[in-house]
Amino acid sequence: MKFFVDTADTAEIRDLAETGLLDGVTTNPSLIHKAGRNFLEVVEEIAGIVPGPVSAEVVALDHAGMMREAEILRRIADNIAVKVPLTIDGLKTCKALTADGTMVNVTLCFTANQALLAAKAGATFISPFVGRHDDIGFDGMQIISEIRQIYDNYDFRTEILVASVRHPIHVLEAAKIGADVMTAPPAVIRQLFNHPLTERGLETFLADWQKTGQTIG
Repeated sequence: MKFFVDTADTAEIRDLAETGLLDGVTTNPSLIHKAGRNFLEVVEEIAGIVPGPVSAEVVALDHAGMMREAEILRRIADNIAVKVPLTIDGLKTCKALTADGTMVNVTLCFTANQALLAAKAGATFISPFVGRHDDIGFDGMQIISEIRQIYDNYDFRTEILVASVRHPIHVLEAAKIGADVMTAPPAVIRQLFNHPLTERGLETFLADWQKTGQTIG
């Protein structure tokens, strides 16, 4: 499963990229607002940090407006994935862009039927929001299972990009189901490293090493 980080914080992206685990980045208007920086500048910087897909979202709601904004975004770098909403106009834009060789991430997906439409429109990625679904009393991971089954039934090439990931269990369940990608905030990715037995074991090793009186180098 590919790991994307969901942030516009370039310092966090650089640090995680150094682990070799990072395959791409997703951004959205809320994350850009939180970063407090110029949208195009920060997207260009991110695209230079990671070689994998960098999702940059349009804000227009109509097809013509989306296409105008997409043209600006895809000029930034070859690894830009234009992010569009799962609306009729968004899927029109998706169809036009992917036909022209541009990666497209269709976002704000909440049903398997919506994911089916996105795949038929040629989406590179579909982003079902599991955490937001959990928030209103539904099982977000059930949607991932349904999408996986549908895509496998018809051999769709669209990659399932699990979004709105809130905790490590979401990552685990997505991997077990067979999602292609997950995107999570930096804090959630860092939680994947943590286990009390790992920490305890390291403390024991270091304590025993000090008792040897030796150094390396």
